Formats: sequence, structure tokens, C-alpha cells
Amino acid sequence: MCGIAGFCDFNKKSSRQTLVRMTDVLSNRGPDDFGYSFHETRDVNIGLGHRRLSILDLSERGHQPMVFQSLEIVYNGEVYNFKEIRKELEECNYTFDSDGDTEVVLKAYHKWGVKAVDKFNGMFAIVIYDRKNDKIICIRDRAGVKPFYYYHNGNILMFSSELKSFHQNGQFKKIINKDSLALFLQFGYILQPHTIFENTFKLKSAHYLVIDLSNNNIEEIKYWDVIDFYNKPKLDIYENEAIDETEKLLKTAFEYRMVSDVPVGIFLSGGYDSSIVAAILQNKREKKLKTFTIGFEEKSFDESPFAKKVAEYIGTDHTEYFCTPKDAADIIPTLCEIYDEPFGDSSAIPTVLVSKLAKEQVSVSLSADGGDEIFYGYNKYDHCLKYFNRLNKTPGFIRNFLKFGMDELNPKYIPYFNGTYNYKTRYEKIKNMLEVVSINESLKYMSQHFTNFEINKLIKGSIEPLAVNFDNLVYSDNKRDQMLAVDYQTYLSDDILVKVDRATMSAGLEGRDPFLDHNIVEFVSQLPSNIKYKNNDKKWILKKISQRYLPNKLMDRPKMGFGVPITEWFKDELKEYFMIYLNEDRLNSEGLFNSREIIILRDEYLNGSNNNVQRLWFLLMFEMWYEKWM
Repeated sequence: MCGIAGFCDFNKKSSRQTLVRMTDVLSNRGPDDFGYSFHETRDVNIGLGHRRLSILDLSERGHQPMVFQSLEIVYNGEVYNFKEIRKELEECNYTFDSDGDTEVVLKAYHKWGVKAVDKFNGMFAIVIYDRKNDKIICIRDRAGVKPFYYYHNGNILMFSSELKSFHQNGQFKKIINKDSLALFLQFGYILQPHTIFENTFKLKSAHYLVIDLSNNNIEEIKYWDVIDFYNKPKLDIYENEAIDETEKLLKTAFEYRMVSDVPVGIFLSGGYDSSIVAAILQNKREKKLKTFTIGFEEKSFDESPFAKKVAEYIGTDHTEYFCTPKDAADIIPTLCEIYDEPFGDSSAIPTVLVSKLAKEQVSVSLSADGGDEIFYGYNKYDHCLKYFNRLNKTPGFIRNFLKFGMDELNPKYIPYFNGTYNYKTRYEKIKNMLEVVSINESLKYMSQHFTNFEINKLIKGSIEPLAVNFDNLVYSDNKRDQMLAVDYQTYLSDDILVKVDRATMSAGLEGRDPFLDHNIVEFVSQLPSNIKYKNNDKKWILKKISQRYLPNKLMDRPKMGFGVPITEWFKDELKEYFMIYLNEDRLNSEGLFNSREIIILRDEYLNGSNNNVQRLWFLLMFEMWYEKWM
């Protein structure tokens, strides 16, 4: 796990010193080693920078940039099956000087070109400078676990693991993309390939970028797509066979992610996903694995008692810590540095905290991200289906009549309902859903925190929230599969994985996600839906597997999720943040927002109105980011 940065500068203004600055600002991602390679040709200046967190082959032989013949690599991540690939290469007469995966990745590219990526099982952001063919190749892993940003404006292209590198190059023009800002306020994150800045992009998951240095041409190419597997015919398989094969795939994926030359731990919430990871890995191991949990004093958010019982049952060395408003107050000011793009998932607070907790004892930690998006775990899927099916059964002329009536009626004048939770936004969502024709469009509206109507009132000027490709992703008429495929490509990649990557790396900890092994999602996406969802029971197949390792009495409870009690905190201990950052003078000086709209939201919440505090949290995160980076 590392940080990478660099450039292809046809302006020839970027120097080795520029590269050092761009790379060293990522020191949290790689505190153990650093390397820089600068090339000046007739047409272009090329920089490749690397910060290393040593996980495999801790010796100097793992140093990057690494060179083999006419190829040079900087690389962030892990290819877990590198030993098998190395053996295959050795049979083709390749020899190796190191014991890690970087040299394997480099020589695999030498042997097979970009098709080598089809062999890689892991998480990675790879940059290879091919001097012989005058090209630079950038590759991102299938799920998007490892970040890869690039800035392209005229004759300069910069790349990095995080946006903060670009601020170190004087050619970076930090102009806010207001359409991306709208996207952030709607969902709490910015979906790939977009970023908060103009001319700045995320390399899409499962894509590679080819930069032709002879003509400054850039091409982005897809090499894998989860949709292809959802679109395949469903497997003709008995339930027990599906359970056995899934368990086999889980065991292999989990063990791969234990490969390390440094200590490994597990984030344990006590829910099905993390409990299965911990239970399978501790099973038949003599040495106790280390597990880590964050709890809350607010009981409705506290999963720590469940995690502790699971840890006691399977026999791990368990550590728990309770997150207080004081802890949150210490972490909140650091979030805009850790997440150098506006990011609205408030569970970043305990994720940063548990990463710091784990780093005291281990250098790698496994989490259970992806379980909900692969195995059908979220309650929102059932809610979305319920509303979509209800509205779909309503004749079109009635829906049109209802929408017309709702357009004409101000919701604040509707008695009783106007006092219910987040009523104005829910009213707008229902209006939008009266027009939907697909389950994915319905999921999009249900996932929004601000509707398009509210966004246009909030942000000054002409705003066109960027199109979110929630439709036409899956040919299958199975609505549950459609929602899973959408969330895998959006919410998982651009919220959950961003949250965990930045939080773990801020502590110098490598995070690994065993459920995101592509062999798991490829198999499970082809299973009949009733094996994942049966008798109104979500994650059916995972629950059947868990019964082989854990008693039902430990696991049979409602899903909680990794929530944070910010509704309570910001009315009391953390209230001052809203007063300082959501201040009318500050907002007016920036000129981005209609400040009155924000002040109304703030004061309604502080005066006890039953509003969604997440929307104020998004605005707070943007304002703190703006203060830091603009």
C-alpha cells in the first residue's frame, strides 16, 4: 500500500523538485520509503514518484520506481496471487531479485502487456512508463479500491493517489466544477469519473489509461465490467451447491488477504459480514487474530456488545474503543485534509478512529466492505422495490394528476405531515418518483439527500447536476440484481471504498477488502436472486454460511449499519461548527450558495425541527474543505 504521483508535461515546466513536492505530500500513504524518477526528453518532462508503506518484502529490493529493461513502474496496492503469477513467469525463464509483488507486476506486463491485468487478483493503481513504445499506461483495479486521479489541461497531465498532489504543481488550476458540487450535495460523494475540480478526473474502476507520448493523445479503455456477469444467464444450481461454492470462494479470498510480512488485524462490527471474515480466518488458527471495534455511548448506534460477543466466541484478541463527541471534535478538523475532495459520509469519523486504534498493533487490517452490495444487504433495496411497485401499479393518468397537484401545493401547508421527518425533501422525492420508469431511477431518487429542485434553490447560477448512469446498466429484468449492480459501481466505489482507503492511509495502515475479490462477485452475480434473498431475509446465502461458524443467537438481530450519532452531537457539543462554518457572512463571501437557504436549514435543525442533519453535515464538510483547499 503506497502513494503514487507524477506527470507528463509537454509544457516542460514541471521539474524534479515539482515531482518531489507532489510525491511527499502523500507521506501518510507511504512513511517507510520514497523514490523519484525524472526524465526529460525533447518533447516532454516525465515524473514518476512513489511513497512506500512496506507490507511485502520489507527490504530495499521492493523500492520503487522499479525498472526492468525499457519499463519503469510505480504501483499502489497488492496483487494477492503474485506467487502463482511469478511461478508462471519463471516457467517462461523470467528471474526475480525481490520477494514482493511489484517485480511480478512489472514483468507480467513485460510478458503479456496490458492483458496481464486479467491475471491480477487484488487492489491496485499501476503506472508503467514504456520507453520503447513511448507510452504511459495507468491501470485501476476492478472494484476501484485503490484511488487514481488525473488532471489533464492542454499540454500537461498529472496523476496521483490523492488530489492534494496537484496543488503542489503551479500548472494546476483549481476551479470548482459546480455541477460536481451539486452531485456531492445530492449523494454525499462525487461519482467517478467526476471530481470537484474542472479538468480533473478519477480513472474509472476496471479501466486503464493509455497516454501516447508521441502525440499527447489519451485513451481510456475498459477491461472488466461487473455488468457482464449480471447479464449472464443465471446458474442452474442447487442451494446447497451455491452455499458450498460461495464458502469456498470466501475462504480463498480471505486467506489471500492474510499474505503479509507485517501483522494483520480485522475491523469487527459484530454484523454478518465482518463476523464471517473474522470467524472463517480464526477457525483452525492457533494464534489469536487481532480484532478492533468502535462503540458509541449512544446505545442505538452501539454495536460493540455484539462485536465483543462474536470475538469471545471465536477467540480473537479483541480491542474496543468508545467514540465520544470529544473524539469527533478532534477528528472533524482533520477530515478535509484526509479527504481532500468534499466527502459527506459521517462514518468517516469512527473509521479514522478505528484505523488509528488498529495501527497501534498491526500494519494491515481487513474490513468487510462489499458484503451488502454483493449479497443484497441494505434495507433501502426493499424500500425502493416497495415504492416502485406501488407506483408502477398506479395508472399513468392518476400519477400525472397527483404530480400536477403536488406541483401546485406547498407542502408546508399540509397539516400533520409537515412535521414529520425530513418532510419537504421526501415530498419532492415522491413527486420525482411519480415519473420514474425503472427501478434504478427509483434508487437514484431514494438515495438523494437534496433533490434537483432543492439544489437549484441552494446553488447560485445555472446548475445541471451531472447525469448519473443509473439506468440501462443491466439487461436482466430482475430488479434486485439491477440495484446491486448500480450500487457496486457507484455507492461502493465512490463512497465506501474512498472512506476506508483515506481513513486507513491517514494512519499508515493498509486496508484490505476480502469480499471484493472479483471471483466472488463474478460467481454471486450469476446466482438466482432467491439464493441471496429468501423468505424476506436478506443475505440469505451469507447467513447460511455464518451458521457453520457462529450460533444463531449471536447473529439474529436487526441490521444497524455503521452510523454516527451526529443528530445528537450537533445540537449540543458540536453545535459551534454549524455556527462558524454555516455563517451568512462566510457563505456570502464565497458566492457559491444562496446563503439564506442554508441559514433556514441550519436554524430549523437547531430549533428542534425534524430535519435530516446529514444535509447540514454535507454543507459543513464542503465549507471546511473550501477553507482548506481554496
